[in-house]
Parts: sequence; C-alpha cells; structure tokens
Amino acid sequence: MQLNDTQKLPNKLGLWGWLGGGRYGIERYAYSLHRLTGIALILYLPFHLYITSVRLQGEAAWENLMARFDTPLMHVLEYLLFGAFLFHGFNGLRLFFTELGFFIGKPALPEPPYRTSVHHQRPVFIGAMLLAGAFFVIGAIDFFGF
Repeated sequence: MQLNDTQKLPNKLGLWGWLGGGRYGIERYAYSLHRLTGIALILYLPFHLYITSVRLQGEAAWENLMARFDTPLMHVLEYLLFGAFLFHGFNGLRLFFTELGFFIGKPALPEPPYRTSVHHQRPVFIGAMLLAGAFFVIGAIDFFGF
C-alpha cells in the first residue's frame, strides 16, 4: 500500500500507541512519564491546598484530618507522589539545561550519516535518573523507617 503526503494510516493502538509503541528509545518513555507525572502533580495541588487550609480551623480539626490519613495506603501513595516529584524535577532540570544548549553536542552540517544528540543526552538522562533513584531510596529510609 503506497501513501502520499496527505494520506495517513489510522491509529489502531490508541493510548497504547502513545505509551507502549515498542520501537521508541528511552527518551520517548521519559517524555510520556514526564507528562504523566506533571499531570499527577497538578491534580495533587488542589488536594494539598485543601489539606493545608484545614490548619486554619484549629488544632483539633488538623489532628482529626491527619488521623484519617494515617493509613498504610496513604503512606504508599505519599511515597509514590514523592517519586513522581523526584522524576519530574530531575527530568525537568535535564530538559531545562538541554533547552539552554547544553548536552546537545557541537553543531554540524546535515550530511549523511546524520549524527544525533542522543549520545550526548542519554548519559545525562541516565545520570539524572540515577540521582533521582538515590533520593528515592533515601526517601524510603525516611518514609518507612528502614
């Protein structure tokens, strides 16, 4: 089947085509996870503001609310939120410095075989994720008291 520039194949994969494509590098998955963690952090913000505003109602209201949230499930969800914050923060810093021109290599003429900046950016991504992982483990020690 031959396609011209105006014809496109239908997307039969749906959301799995965006998340699980299978032929993408780690950068594509980092992009998807960066978006998902950003959405999660934005959705958490009003919840956090509400919980924090309960402090204005007095010590009894605050203690009552905190007692309701003192469950193992909430501790795990809080730790996952911490992990989302770490990933989004460290990946955001990596993207910030990449947009400023760091980690992209020297400019070159576009002559085949084309050189990409993957060899410059992937080690920085792996380093940022190792750093986030180290903080994630340190957080586990603090959260769960290992």
